[in-house]
Amino acid sequence: MATVMDNQAPQAIMMVRPLHFAYNEETASSNAFQQAQGKENVEEIRKASNLEFEACLKRLRQHDIEVIDFTPNDAFETTDEVFPNNWVSFHEDGKVILYPMLAPSRRAERRIDFITALDKNYGFVVSDIIDLSHYESQGLFLEGTGSMVIDYQHKICYANISPRTHLQLLEKVCQILDCSCCHFRAVDENGQDIYHTNVLMCVASKYAVVCLNAIRDETDRNKVVQSLESTGHEIVDIDYAQMSAFAGNMMEVRDQKGASLIIMSQSAYQSLREKQITTLEQYSQIVSVDIPTIEKYGGGSVRCMMAGIFLIRE
Repeated sequence: MATVMDNQAPQAIMMVRPLHFAYNEETASSNAFQQAQGKENVEEIRKASNLEFEACLKRLRQHDIEVIDFTPNDAFETTDEVFPNNWVSFHEDGKVILYPMLAPSRRAERRIDFITALDKNYGFVVSDIIDLSHYESQGLFLEGTGSMVIDYQHKICYANISPRTHLQLLEKVCQILDCSCCHFRAVDENGQDIYHTNVLMCVASKYAVVCLNAIRDETDRNKVVQSLESTGHEIVDIDYAQMSAFAGNMMEVRDQKGASLIIMSQSAYQSLREKQITTLEQYSQIVSVDIPTIEKYGGGSVRCMMAGIFLIRE
């Protein structure tokens, strides 16, 4: 008999080992979160990132979270493979969507064999694979649940329009997922586009973490606030410094008993104020993981490392 998971927080996640992890010059042009200092120490960076990944994996499993981890192919030097949520999303109706990515160096990350393994080896039901990667040839990009933060319960997709998130494709995916679209523009303190929506906001079942200051247009900001409040979400407003510490890059998941946990990095946790922590703990158990190397050189954090699996299981 098929079992249906919580419709906002997944009970299983997919992760990919950072076998080839390194600073990526190509992605840095649109990702201000990446830091270049020390980037030439590739072997040290690679070793540290793999140790961080293993410790993260262990910690998540200690909290009874089902993590399905894959090892990438040695044939491709995919430095950002640790961030699979940008190329794939898994949905409760059996749809799997493959996304077009801005950086050519990232496109080899897409792996049909990972999807096949979820079906054949782990019992998840995949009914349809929708491949949107051909839009790369048209210069149109939408980087999965990095570009889109989805409120699955209320069928609302929040998205910051940026070089990695094109409105045309966003609207297409919203049609595929039967979601309404709440789009806006968010920028950092220097006025540069924030590359992914999921570094400035997280939508959980009962709360949302968001850097409202980054949405400078008052109409857009009010639109986001009204949408979140109308769907019963308590808003935890973070500032620019907290966003830079990846406090927006959280993800709610369920353990195997159905309890809510909010996953974040140690740097994100340390940036939070006591009142913010208290608010989150009203709804979810906080689980923090220490991934400074991945954050520094990859410009993404723990939410980017997790692709939520919403597929049903037979």
